Amino acid sequence: MGTSVRRALALAAVVLPLWGFASAGAQGAAPTVLEVRLEGVVDPFTANHITGGIEAAEETGAAAVLVTMDTPGGLDSSMREITQAILNARIPVLCYVSPEGARAASAGTFILLSCHVAAMAPATNVGAAHPVGIAGAIESEKATNDAAEYIVSIAERRGRNADWAERAVRESESASASQALELGVIDLISPSVSALLEEATGRTVRLADGRTVTLELAGAHIEHREMGLIARLLHALLDPNVAFILFYLGIIALYFEIANPGLGVPAIVGIVLLVTAFLAFGVLPVQLAGVILLVASAIFFAIEMFTPGIGVPFAGGLVTLILGGIFLFDTSVPGVRVSPWVIAPVALFTAIFFGLVVGAVVRSQRRPPLGGPEHLIGQRGVVVRDLAPEGVVRVESEEWTAVADRGTLPAGTTVRVTGIDGLRLRVVEARRGRRPTHRVGSTEEGA
Repeated sequence: MGTSVRRALALAAVVLPLWGFASAGAQGAAPTVLEVRLEGVVDPFTANHITGGIEAAEETGAAAVLVTMDTPGGLDSSMREITQAILNARIPVLCYVSPEGARAASAGTFILLSCHVAAMAPATNVGAAHPVGIAGAIESEKATNDAAEYIVSIAERRGRNADWAERAVRESESASASQALELGVIDLISPSVSALLEEATGRTVRLADGRTVTLELAGAHIEHREMGLIARLLHALLDPNVAFILFYLGIIALYFEIANPGLGVPAIVGIVLLVTAFLAFGVLPVQLAGVILLVASAIFFAIEMFTPGIGVPFAGGLVTLILGGIFLFDTSVPGVRVSPWVIAPVALFTAIFFGLVVGAVVRSQRRPPLGGPEHLIGQRGVVVRDLAPEGVVRVESEEWTAVADRGTLPAGTTVRVTGIDGLRLRVVEARRGRRPTHRVGSTEEGA
């Protein structure tokens, strides 16, 4: 065998294994799935988070986006922003209602139905998509019709049960995960994300640009995209329990300003807290009855403050506060309510606060009036600055301008008030022992 042939065989022995290894590595490279999570109410912060995640996944060439969801619903405008981003995505978007016990209620129903693959974990539910406004009543027929037409168009676009979707809006119908699968509302029930990706592999989806894509997601690398810190903090405020607490803290701050007028800071804090609470109420399915009860409780406490000692308004304030917390949110939306473990401490704290404030008001009203400076006549004091004849004396821990009735009195001399001219005291040395002459202005009493 020639030298050239041996060299070629040696080179092949080195290159071919490396080539095979590289090919195997390229074929075995796991796809990337970008996961974004929707927890709590659907608001501008979650909308920005999800739409931003879809854009980032498209730019980085991810295989798909996974939206894991547990939401009671939220703003219609934010929901539409999310669904439009999903419907127009250039890569597949999977929605997964998770973990067990989670829900995709109200706006979450629209988002779930808009995804290329809709999945739910066991013991989850979807539906109750009837629009509810801050008035607590069902929204106008026009708004209901608009929402119904929108969800039907989404269901038809994805080949899902449009009749059930319309009932979810018009009749607040809900379904468990197994019912939703049987009705053709969702595609899969999966116990975990890895199982979902495994089961979704091989499915064919059509993207907004008309392309048909076969999902190859088994064993995919999950890249988690977190919401920004400030966005998380603001989003956390839009919680039923937090909104209830903020409302009553705002009321208490305003009452503190009323009890201590002139401070200013409690008033500012109270207004900020109330505005934040009402912003949350505007996103959550608030009932008018609950808001009226909370306002009534604030009025009852105000009556007790201005007419203390009666007790009935105070009791009425506590009762309406508790009932307001119970009926503040629409209970037809799963998971949206104020916890009794939040209502009880707020009621207790409010009772203690108003008990102390009202008690202080009662004590101040029962305290005998001090009147004007006339009550100082006959009182003893000490000269602070020499009276020659005018100087300063201290009487009842307060300093007054004073004039000696006769002579000069040095600092430290004990004096007695004999009369008042305006805001200036007339005094004599206390050890003289003479009967004081009481003068108020130019009027004299006594001889």
